[in-house]
Amino acid sequence: MFRKVLYILPLAVAFAQSPAPKPAAKPVTAAKPATPAKPAAAVKPAAAPAPAIAKPAAADDSIVLTVGTEKITRTQFEEFINGLPEQVQVQARGPAKRQLAEQIAELKTMAQEARKRKIDQTPAMKQQIAIQIDKTLASALYQELMNSAKTDDAALRAAFEKDKGKYEQVKARHILIRFQGSRVPLKPEQKDLTEAESLAKTQELHKRILAGEDFAAVAKAESDDTGSGANGGDLGSFSRGQMVGVFEDTAFALPVGKVSEPVKTPFGYHLIKVEEHSSKKFEEVRPELEQQMKPEQAKEAIEALKKTTTVVIDDKYFGPAAPPTPLTPPAPAPGQEK
Repeated sequence: MFRKVLYILPLAVAFAQSPAPKPAAKPVTAAKPATPAKPAAAVKPAAAPAPAIAKPAAADDSIVLTVGTEKITRTQFEEFINGLPEQVQVQARGPAKRQLAEQIAELKTMAQEARKRKIDQTPAMKQQIAIQIDKTLASALYQELMNSAKTDDAALRAAFEKDKGKYEQVKARHILIRFQGSRVPLKPEQKDLTEAESLAKTQELHKRILAGEDFAAVAKAESDDTGSGANGGDLGSFSRGQMVGVFEDTAFALPVGKVSEPVKTPFGYHLIKVEEHSSKKFEEVRPELEQQMKPEQAKEAIEALKKTTTVVIDDKYFGPAAPPTPLTPPAPAPGQEK
Protein backbone atom coordinates (compact mmCIF):
# COMPACT_ATOMS: atom_id res chain seq x y z
CA MET A 1 0.00 0.00 0.00
CA PHE A 2 2.85 2.41 0.83
CA ARG A 3 4.22 1.83 -2.65
CA LYS A 4 0.92 3.05 -4.12
CA VAL A 5 0.87 6.01 -1.76
CA LEU A 6 4.35 7.02 -2.87
CA TYR A 7 3.26 6.79 -6.51
CA ILE A 8 0.40 9.17 -6.04
CA LEU A 9 2.18 11.45 -3.56
CA PRO A 10 3.32 14.20 -5.97
CA LEU A 11 -0.15 14.35 -7.51
CA ALA A 12 -1.98 14.34 -4.21
CA VAL A 13 0.26 17.07 -2.81
CA ALA A 14 -0.62 19.22 -5.81
CA PHE A 15 -4.29 18.50 -5.18
CA ALA A 16 -3.97 19.37 -1.49
CA GLN A 17 -2.67 22.82 -2.39
CA SER A 18 -5.26 23.51 -5.10
CA PRO A 19 -7.10 21.34 -7.61
CA ALA A 20 -4.74 22.11 -10.48
CA PRO A 21 -3.97 19.50 -13.16
CA LYS A 22 -0.55 17.82 -13.32
CA PRO A 23 0.88 16.32 -16.52
CA ALA A 24 2.30 13.83 -15.86
CA ALA A 25 6.91 -14.24 -32.23
CA LYS A 26 7.86 -14.96 -35.27
CA PRO A 27 11.05 -17.11 -35.34
CA VAL A 28 12.68 -14.76 -37.82
CA THR A 29 11.90 -11.71 -35.78
CA ALA A 30 14.26 -10.30 -33.24
CA ALA A 31 12.32 -7.77 -31.21
CA LYS A 32 14.67 -4.95 -30.60
CA PRO A 33 14.57 -4.45 -26.95
CA ALA A 34 12.21 2.09 -25.57
CA THR A 35 10.17 9.15 -22.63
CA PRO A 36 11.96 12.23 -22.77
CA ALA A 37 13.69 13.19 -19.59
CA LYS A 38 11.91 15.92 -17.72
CA PRO A 39 13.93 19.00 -16.90
CA ALA A 40 15.20 19.39 -13.39
CA ALA A 41 13.73 22.35 -11.56
CA ALA A 42 16.01 25.01 -10.11
CA VAL A 43 16.37 24.74 -6.33
CA LYS A 44 15.12 27.85 -4.60
CA PRO A 45 13.95 28.53 -1.08
CA ALA A 46 10.21 28.95 -0.60
CA ALA A 47 7.85 29.10 2.30
CA ALA A 48 5.89 25.93 3.03
CA PRO A 49 2.32 26.17 1.74
CA ALA A 50 -0.50 26.40 4.22
CA PRO A 51 -2.73 23.35 4.81
CA ALA A 52 -5.39 22.92 2.17
CA ILE A 53 -8.79 24.46 2.74
CA ALA A 54 -11.53 22.83 0.71
CA LYS A 55 -13.51 25.16 -1.54
CA PRO A 56 -17.13 25.62 -0.59
CA ALA A 57 -19.26 23.08 -2.39
CA ALA A 58 -21.63 24.45 -4.97
CA ALA A 59 -25.31 23.76 -4.48
CA ASP A 60 -25.20 21.02 -7.12
CA ASP A 61 -21.76 19.71 -6.17
CA SER A 62 -21.86 17.10 -3.42
CA ILE A 63 -19.00 16.15 -1.09
CA VAL A 64 -17.69 12.71 -2.12
CA LEU A 65 -14.75 12.26 0.26
CA THR A 66 -14.17 13.42 3.83
CA VAL A 67 -10.86 12.89 5.61
CA GLY A 68 -10.80 14.36 9.11
CA THR A 69 -11.67 18.00 8.65
CA GLU A 70 -10.97 18.04 4.89
CA LYS A 71 -13.81 17.67 2.43
CA ILE A 72 -13.47 17.00 -1.28
CA THR A 73 -16.31 17.64 -3.69
CA ARG A 74 -17.08 15.71 -6.82
CA THR A 75 -15.79 18.56 -8.97
CA GLN A 76 -12.51 18.73 -7.06
CA PHE A 77 -12.03 14.98 -7.37
CA GLU A 78 -12.72 15.10 -11.12
CA GLU A 79 -10.29 18.00 -11.52
CA PHE A 80 -7.66 15.94 -9.74
CA ILE A 81 -8.24 13.04 -12.15
CA ASN A 82 -7.91 15.46 -15.07
CA GLY A 83 -4.37 16.17 -13.86
CA LEU A 84 -3.31 12.53 -13.97
CA PRO A 85 -1.42 11.10 -16.97
CA GLU A 86 -3.80 10.27 -19.80
CA GLN A 87 -3.08 6.55 -19.61
CA VAL A 88 -4.15 6.56 -15.94
CA GLN A 89 -7.31 8.64 -16.30
CA VAL A 90 -9.43 5.83 -17.76
CA GLN A 91 -8.69 3.58 -14.79
CA ALA A 92 -9.13 6.45 -12.33
CA ARG A 93 -12.60 7.16 -13.68
CA GLY A 94 -13.57 3.50 -13.86
CA PRO A 95 -12.51 0.39 -11.96
CA ALA A 96 -9.79 2.16 -9.92
CA LYS A 97 -11.89 5.15 -8.80
CA ARG A 98 -12.58 3.85 -5.29
CA GLN A 99 -9.00 2.63 -4.90
CA LEU A 100 -7.78 6.11 -5.85
CA ALA A 101 -10.09 7.66 -3.22
CA GLU A 102 -8.76 5.23 -0.60
CA GLN A 103 -5.17 6.15 -1.51
CA ILE A 104 -5.93 9.86 -1.23
CA ALA A 105 -7.67 9.28 2.11
CA GLU A 106 -4.65 7.40 3.44
CA LEU A 107 -2.30 10.08 2.14
CA LYS A 108 -4.31 12.89 3.71
CA THR A 109 -4.65 11.02 6.99
CA MET A 110 -0.87 10.76 7.23
CA ALA A 111 -0.35 14.37 6.08
CA GLN A 112 -2.81 15.69 8.67
CA GLU A 113 -0.96 13.85 11.41
CA ALA A 114 2.35 15.19 10.09
CA ARG A 115 0.98 18.74 10.36
CA LYS A 116 -0.24 18.09 13.88
CA ARG A 117 3.30 17.09 14.76
CA LYS A 118 4.57 20.23 12.94
CA ILE A 119 6.77 18.12 10.68
CA ASP A 120 5.94 20.52 7.86
CA GLN A 121 7.44 23.40 9.87
CA THR A 122 11.00 22.10 10.09
CA PRO A 123 13.50 23.97 7.86
CA ALA A 124 14.48 20.81 5.97
CA MET A 125 10.86 19.85 5.28
CA LYS A 126 9.99 23.35 4.12
CA GLN A 127 12.72 23.07 1.52
CA GLN A 128 11.57 19.61 0.44
CA ILE A 129 7.99 20.84 0.03
CA ALA A 130 9.17 23.85 -1.96
CA ILE A 131 11.25 21.65 -4.27
CA GLN A 132 8.36 19.23 -4.79
CA ILE A 133 6.18 22.16 -5.86
CA ASP A 134 8.91 23.39 -8.21
CA LYS A 135 9.24 19.89 -9.72
CA THR A 136 5.50 19.73 -10.28
CA LEU A 137 5.48 23.15 -11.94
CA ALA A 138 8.52 22.28 -14.08
CA SER A 139 6.78 19.10 -15.22
CA ALA A 140 3.62 21.04 -16.06
CA LEU A 141 5.67 23.60 -18.02
CA TYR A 142 7.40 20.86 -20.00
CA GLN A 143 4.03 19.31 -20.87
CA GLU A 144 2.62 22.70 -21.87
CA LEU A 145 5.62 23.42 -24.09
CA MET A 146 5.14 20.08 -25.85
CA ASN A 147 1.40 20.59 -26.28
CA SER A 148 1.87 24.09 -27.69
CA ALA A 149 4.84 23.29 -29.94
CA LYS A 150 4.25 24.30 -33.55
CA THR A 151 5.80 22.01 -36.11
CA ASP A 152 7.24 23.48 -39.28
CA ASP A 153 6.16 21.75 -42.48
CA ALA A 154 9.62 22.03 -44.02
CA ALA A 155 11.25 20.52 -40.92
CA LEU A 156 8.75 17.68 -40.91
CA ARG A 157 9.41 16.91 -44.57
CA ALA A 158 13.17 17.05 -43.98
CA ALA A 159 12.81 14.57 -41.10
CA PHE A 160 10.69 12.33 -43.31
CA GLU A 161 13.24 12.33 -46.12
CA LYS A 162 16.09 11.70 -43.69
CA ASP A 163 14.47 8.58 -42.26
CA LYS A 164 12.43 7.58 -45.28
CA GLY A 165 13.80 4.06 -45.12
CA LYS A 166 12.12 3.36 -41.80
CA TYR A 167 8.71 3.85 -43.42
CA GLU A 168 9.33 1.22 -46.09
CA GLN A 169 7.59 -2.14 -45.74
CA VAL A 170 7.79 -5.49 -47.43
CA LYS A 171 5.26 -8.29 -47.57
CA ALA A 172 7.05 -11.62 -47.63
CA ARG A 173 7.00 -15.39 -47.11
CA HIS A 174 9.81 -17.56 -45.83
CA ILE A 175 10.83 -21.16 -45.29
CA LEU A 176 12.94 -21.98 -42.24
CA ILE A 177 15.12 -25.07 -41.84
CA ARG A 178 16.52 -25.15 -38.31
CA PHE A 179 19.87 -26.59 -37.26
CA GLN A 180 21.49 -27.63 -33.99
CA GLY A 181 21.48 -24.79 -31.47
CA SER A 182 18.58 -23.01 -33.18
CA ARG A 183 16.22 -20.91 -31.08
CA VAL A 184 13.36 -22.81 -32.71
CA PRO A 185 12.37 -26.00 -30.82
CA LEU A 186 12.46 -29.37 -32.53
CA LYS A 187 9.17 -30.90 -33.68
CA PRO A 188 8.24 -34.31 -32.24
CA GLU A 189 10.34 -37.06 -33.85
CA GLN A 190 12.29 -34.43 -35.84
CA LYS A 191 15.99 -35.00 -36.54
CA ASP A 192 18.29 -32.33 -35.13
CA LEU A 193 20.15 -31.37 -38.31
CA THR A 194 23.71 -30.15 -38.32
CA GLU A 195 24.35 -26.77 -39.91
CA ALA A 196 25.69 -28.47 -43.05
CA GLU A 197 22.64 -30.74 -43.29
CA SER A 198 20.31 -27.76 -42.81
CA LEU A 199 22.07 -25.83 -45.58
CA ALA A 200 21.92 -28.81 -47.92
CA LYS A 201 18.20 -29.25 -47.33
CA THR A 202 17.56 -25.52 -47.84
CA GLN A 203 19.49 -25.60 -51.12
CA GLU A 204 17.44 -28.59 -52.28
CA LEU A 205 14.17 -26.76 -51.49
CA HIS A 206 15.51 -23.74 -53.38
CA LYS A 207 16.07 -25.90 -56.46
CA ARG A 208 12.56 -27.35 -56.22
CA ILE A 209 10.98 -23.90 -56.07
CA LEU A 210 13.06 -22.58 -58.98
CA ALA A 211 11.96 -25.66 -60.91
CA GLY A 212 8.34 -24.60 -60.53
CA GLU A 213 7.04 -25.85 -57.18
CA ASP A 214 4.78 -23.44 -55.32
CA PHE A 215 6.64 -21.58 -52.56
CA ALA A 216 3.65 -21.57 -50.20
CA ALA A 217 3.07 -25.29 -50.65
CA VAL A 218 6.72 -26.11 -49.95
CA ALA A 219 6.68 -23.84 -46.87
CA LYS A 220 3.57 -25.53 -45.53
CA ALA A 221 5.16 -28.97 -45.92
CA GLU A 222 8.78 -28.26 -44.96
CA SER A 223 9.18 -25.09 -42.90
CA ASP A 224 10.26 -25.46 -39.26
CA ASP A 225 8.56 -22.17 -38.45
CA THR A 226 5.27 -23.79 -37.49
CA GLY A 227 3.54 -20.43 -37.05
CA SER A 228 4.06 -19.07 -40.56
CA GLY A 229 4.51 -22.49 -42.15
CA ALA A 230 0.87 -23.38 -41.60
CA ASN A 231 0.04 -20.28 -43.68
CA GLY A 232 2.44 -21.05 -46.49
CA GLY A 233 5.29 -19.15 -44.87
CA ASP A 234 3.32 -15.89 -44.82
CA LEU A 235 4.95 -13.25 -42.59
CA GLY A 236 2.61 -10.45 -43.58
CA SER A 237 4.06 -6.95 -43.92
CA PHE A 238 6.92 -5.70 -41.77
CA SER A 239 9.07 -2.59 -41.48
CA ARG A 240 12.77 -2.20 -40.84
CA GLY A 241 13.84 -3.09 -37.34
CA GLN A 242 11.36 -5.93 -36.91
CA MET A 243 13.52 -8.78 -38.20
CA VAL A 244 17.06 -9.91 -37.51
CA GLY A 245 19.56 -7.89 -39.52
CA VAL A 246 20.62 -10.25 -42.31
CA PHE A 247 17.05 -11.44 -42.87
CA GLU A 248 15.80 -7.85 -43.03
CA ASP A 249 18.56 -6.70 -45.37
CA THR A 250 17.88 -9.59 -47.75
CA ALA A 251 14.12 -9.07 -47.74
CA PHE A 252 14.30 -5.34 -48.44
CA ALA A 253 16.84 -5.88 -51.23
CA LEU A 254 14.90 -8.64 -53.01
CA PRO A 255 12.86 -7.78 -56.10
CA VAL A 256 9.19 -8.74 -55.92
CA GLY A 257 8.63 -12.38 -56.85
CA LYS A 258 12.26 -13.49 -56.57
CA VAL A 259 13.34 -16.22 -54.12
CA SER A 260 16.50 -15.57 -52.12
CA GLU A 261 19.49 -17.86 -51.77
CA PRO A 262 19.73 -19.55 -48.33
CA VAL A 263 20.05 -16.93 -45.57
CA LYS A 264 21.59 -17.92 -42.25
CA THR A 265 20.28 -16.50 -38.94
CA PRO A 266 20.40 -17.80 -35.34
CA PHE A 267 17.14 -19.62 -36.12
CA GLY A 268 18.45 -21.61 -39.07
CA TYR A 269 18.56 -21.23 -42.86
CA HIS A 270 15.81 -19.32 -44.64
CA LEU A 271 14.46 -18.94 -48.13
CA ILE A 272 12.66 -15.63 -48.59
CA LYS A 273 10.17 -14.56 -51.21
CA VAL A 274 9.01 -10.93 -51.32
CA GLU A 275 5.51 -10.35 -52.63
CA GLU A 276 5.27 -6.58 -52.27
CA HIS A 277 7.34 -3.48 -51.55
CA SER A 278 5.54 -0.41 -50.21
CA SER A 279 6.31 2.86 -48.48
CA LYS A 280 4.16 5.11 -46.32
CA LYS A 281 3.53 8.59 -47.67
CA PHE A 282 4.44 11.80 -45.84
CA GLU A 283 0.80 12.53 -45.01
CA GLU A 284 0.45 9.13 -43.36
CA VAL A 285 3.38 9.59 -41.01
CA ARG A 286 3.04 13.33 -40.37
CA PRO A 287 1.23 12.86 -37.00
CA GLU A 288 3.97 10.47 -35.89
CA LEU A 289 6.69 12.91 -36.94
CA GLU A 290 5.00 15.75 -35.06
CA GLN A 291 4.90 13.69 -31.86
CA GLN A 292 8.58 12.84 -32.30
CA MET A 293 9.58 16.46 -32.81
CA LYS A 294 7.56 18.05 -30.00
CA PRO A 295 9.82 16.81 -27.15
CA GLU A 296 12.85 18.19 -28.97
CA GLN A 297 11.09 21.53 -29.47
CA ALA A 298 10.19 21.62 -25.78
CA LYS A 299 13.82 20.91 -24.90
CA GLU A 300 14.98 23.74 -27.17
CA ALA A 301 12.50 26.13 -25.53
CA ILE A 302 13.81 25.17 -22.10
CA GLU A 303 17.43 25.66 -23.22
CA ALA A 304 16.48 29.12 -24.50
CA LEU A 305 14.81 29.87 -21.17
CA LYS A 306 17.92 28.80 -19.28
CA LYS A 307 20.03 31.20 -21.34
CA THR A 308 17.84 34.15 -20.28
CA THR A 309 17.86 33.19 -16.58
CA THR A 310 20.73 34.35 -14.39
CA VAL A 311 22.20 31.46 -12.43
CA VAL A 312 25.16 32.02 -10.08
CA ILE A 313 26.78 28.97 -8.44
CA ASP A 314 29.31 29.54 -5.67
CA ASP A 315 32.46 27.71 -6.77
CA LYS A 316 33.91 27.95 -3.27
CA TYR A 317 30.98 26.00 -1.85
CA PHE A 318 30.12 23.66 -4.73
CA GLY A 319 33.53 23.33 -6.33
CA PRO A 320 34.51 24.34 -9.88
CA ALA A 321 32.48 23.24 -12.87
CA ALA A 322 33.68 20.03 -14.48
CA PRO A 323 35.58 20.60 -17.74
CA PRO A 324 33.78 19.52 -20.90
CA THR A 325 34.49 15.96 -21.97
CA PRO A 326 36.92 16.03 -24.93
CA LEU A 327 35.74 14.39 -28.11
CA THR A 328 37.58 11.18 -28.94
CA PRO A 329 38.88 11.27 -32.53
CA PRO A 330 37.68 8.37 -34.67
CA ALA A 331 40.08 5.50 -35.16
CA PRO A 332 41.88 5.57 -38.53
CA ALA A 333 40.58 3.23 -41.18
CA PRO A 334 42.69 0.18 -42.06
CA GLY A 335 45.59 1.26 -44.23
CA GLN A 336 45.41 4.86 -42.98
CA GLU A 337 47.38 4.38 -39.77
CA LYS A 338 50.33 6.71 -39.40
